[in-house]
Amino acid sequence: MEKQYRLPLDLMERFMVDVFVKAGVPPADAAVCAAVLAESDKRGIDSHGIGRLKTIYIDRIRDGIINPVTKIDVVREGPTTAVLDGNDGMGQVIATKAMETAVAKAGQYGTGMVAVRNSNHYGIAGYYALMAIRAGMIGITGTNARPSVAPTFGIDNLLGTNPLTIGLPTDEEFPFLIDCATSIIQRGKVEVYARQRKRLPKGWVISRKGKSKTSAKAVLKALLKGDAALVPLGGIGEETSGYKGYGYATVVEILSAALQGGAFLTALSGYKDGRREPHRLGHFFMAVDVAAFTDPAEFRKTAGDILRQLRNSATMPDHDRIWTAGEKEHDAEVERLALGVPVDPVVQEEMIELKHRFGLTQYVFPFEEEVHDKKRRQREERERKAELRRERKRKKKESPA
Repeated sequence: MEKQYRLPLDLMERFMVDVFVKAGVPPADAAVCAAVLAESDKRGIDSHGIGRLKTIYIDRIRDGIINPVTKIDVVREGPTTAVLDGNDGMGQVIATKAMETAVAKAGQYGTGMVAVRNSNHYGIAGYYALMAIRAGMIGITGTNARPSVAPTFGIDNLLGTNPLTIGLPTDEEFPFLIDCATSIIQRGKVEVYARQRKRLPKGWVISRKGKSKTSAKAVLKALLKGDAALVPLGGIGEETSGYKGYGYATVVEILSAALQGGAFLTALSGYKDGRREPHRLGHFFMAVDVAAFTDPAEFRKTAGDILRQLRNSATMPDHDRIWTAGEKEHDAEVERLALGVPVDPVVQEEMIELKHRFGLTQYVFPFEEEVHDKKRRQREERERKAELRRERKRKKKESPA
């Protein structure tokens, strides 16, 4: 049984900043990128935090898929709108600039909307809705993504997991924040299942024959090859309304591509003629100033009253609590700020690898000795098996015909 390790959030965030800087990201931008990933870990969204530091960002910078120095061009701008081109830079930096622009326009005119093209994975969408909430506004954002979701009755992975995220200020300790994919599961959650060696429930992923696939590790490989597809919210077919998730995913795809003249569907795969290329994702951001409609305190109280009435309603016999969107993440934040963020064995190995790759010797993680011993045992086991194979070959050669 592998020991559970927790690390202080501020330590993890500092480490991520230093890794981004070593990878060529300017310090101010590195701080933005690390803050987005740390927000995910803090809120208990392990699929989009430090677990993606190496594979989604650092490795792609190394491979020339992401530009570490982000140059943002304003393509078009009006009083309440703007279109930005991220030039394949850091998604978090581009998205932060876009929501800041939307909030500024909303502060002046009541609403603001910004569309983005040629960006990259921007972390949890909820981070940008929270930016608007902190300004006393409603925040809305969405992004397309590399293809992994099949349309209803289809088997080709054409759509991304395409989150449609909405955040609303309330009078409670936490806002209302619905931040989820328009598919039953997103690729990052499959990655978490693979790291934890857990099987996926049936009905989340389908093969090209339309049958469920449950091996998380195999699904990750199959998604890249187009041999599997995630299922839209609602499930397979129309019986449980899978067309609803499919429809909302398509809305996000259009708003993430058509407004800004960006790439869409299979053009977001990151491959062309068998070669890696930038993903060129698109995003959209909306900010709505509550004060342009009503008294902000009254809005927050009404929103809070609605949430409290929902939570205080009768529960099913085998359940003792009802949550509203954003509450579980708030609970996770309270716990993780106090106890630290759990780091699974795969992420432990990736952190050590990045530490050594970039010479960040000032960091000493509590799991390093255990990981070192594990790798030593694995190496010894490989050597033992190799020796057994060599011994069998020798005996085969020596045996009489």
